[in-house]
Amino acid sequence: MPRNVREVALFGAHCDDIAMGVGGTLLTLSAACPNLRVRAFVLSGGDTPREIEENHALRALCPGADVMVRVLDIPDGRAPGYWEGIKIALQSFRYHTEPDVVFAPQRADAHQDHRLLAEMVPTVFRDHLVLGYEILKWEADTPATAVYHPLTRDVAAEKARVLLKHYPSQTDHDWFDEESFLGLSRLRGVQCRYPHAEAFVLEKAVVRFGGQGA
Repeated sequence: MPRNVREVALFGAHCDDIAMGVGGTLLTLSAACPNLRVRAFVLSGGDTPREIEENHALRALCPGADVMVRVLDIPDGRAPGYWEGIKIALQSFRYHTEPDVVFAPQRADAHQDHRLLAEMVPTVFRDHLVLGYEILKWEADTPATAVYHPLTRDVAAEKARVLLKHYPSQTDHDWFDEESFLGLSRLRGVQCRYPHAEAFVLEKAVVRFGGQGA
């Protein structure tokens, strides 16, 4: 990840995807990077209580940051049928952000909305570091991850607290609880020798050795 992160772009198919996948990383970045700009794009939930939940949660995860959130009204579970409209909206969003890092779902996600967004984002953000986050859910699609962002115990606990506080519409799901959130982050922490972590699938990275440009 770049040492000096000034702006991040976040993509989620549903309100709460971003917070589950990258919430601890956002807490860490916001604390480490003064004046961080956060630009978020979500496919579904527009003009519903879920949009309000998303705005409150992302602001809680990015204290002190300049946060802008755009939430579309694509029907949940129907994103492939709205391919053209989503692509146009993504291209429009691209003109309003120049991120150092892009966080999006990962291509092997079993949910069609997540997967479509994962495939589209790199076609719009072609020259950026794109990290595919994992989304906790009932499908057995836990990815093989290559990139880890360590979290302290306090950050992992704060992420779980924000999720439970700001997404009351999701608490009826049997997997949406503190044990699940901390269990996954603890597992990823074990894999990188830290108390907790968030893990990512690497979409593409450009590596320069010796300080030489192209």
